[in-house]
Amino acid sequence: MKTTPITSADLNGVFPVPPLARKSDPRRTISIAENERLLEHMAAGGLRRFLYGGNAFLYHITLSEYEQLLEWLSGAPDDFWMIPSAGPSFGRAMDQAPLLRPYRFPAVMLLPSGDPRDAAGLERGLREFAAEAETRLVLYLKEENNFGADAEAGLDVVARLVDEGICAFIKYAVVRRDPAVDPYLEALLRRVDRSLLVSGIGERPAVVHMQEWGLPGFTTGSGCVQPRLSQALFEACVRGEYKTAEEIRQLFLPLEDLRDAWGPARVLHHATELAGIAETGSIPPFISPLPADQLETLAPVARDLFAGQGAGQPQPSLRAGARS
Repeated sequence: MKTTPITSADLNGVFPVPPLARKSDPRRTISIAENERLLEHMAAGGLRRFLYGGNAFLYHITLSEYEQLLEWLSGAPDDFWMIPSAGPSFGRAMDQAPLLRPYRFPAVMLLPSGDPRDAAGLERGLREFAAEAETRLVLYLKEENNFGADAEAGLDVVARLVDEGICAFIKYAVVRRDPAVDPYLEALLRRVDRSLLVSGIGERPAVVHMQEWGLPGFTTGSGCVQPRLSQALFEACVRGEYKTAEEIRQLFLPLEDLRDAWGPARVLHHATELAGIAETGSIPPFISPLPADQLETLAPVARDLFAGQGAGQPQPSLRAGARS
């Protein structure tokens, strides 16, 4: 796996956020073989940055499973950038820190906490975790109150951690009805260079975030099912071919709509298996699997995207020579 220092060029790309395949045994054991299948599928589509977080249900992973996951991630090819997550609580993150330290991951993402918190307390805790794990951080902004009720104070903390090199980059995932209108993002960009922000909500706002806000890349869940098109969307944006990018984006919306309706992580977990990519197996508690009627609805949507088409939608004409 990549162990070299992070540069701005490393953020210019697509960051798939995959599910974590498990066996369907009573202990829901992590399946290394099926996770390898999924990783190979994403890599065959041109992706080389892999962020394991919420879609892998790392909020609920045990410490013994976490150690197994880190060992597997560390064995990835040298050109794969593997990014594990930690937390979301301070205690859990500090228990994970000594497990992370030997592997020298260039960065670790902190899962956002829903526990009582404020900006000053989070800053202290994040500094302690980074020092204990001996790694840089990926800060995940999912809601305006992730760094406490005082949003301005929270953004000041983010800026200090960036300025001091503790934060490597930011996953920006605050959902807006219109992603072109975002005062909170404006306030963040007054403090932090846009080259250090990655759009963090998949394909739905990706074109606007790259075109209007100048963000260098985006994360994707649905791109784990169809990585070639996710990479093609990114490359179209880089070329300034936003009409083509928008055509590609539309192909992801049927699956994205179901993820928004029924839960992004569990829908992706099932969609990956229904598309025939890998056997993702059991979903760990505290999340329940989709019922049979929803799986029946999801199956053709997942298979259409895997085939390179949205449900009932024509495939866009991609520029010759685009990476596949």
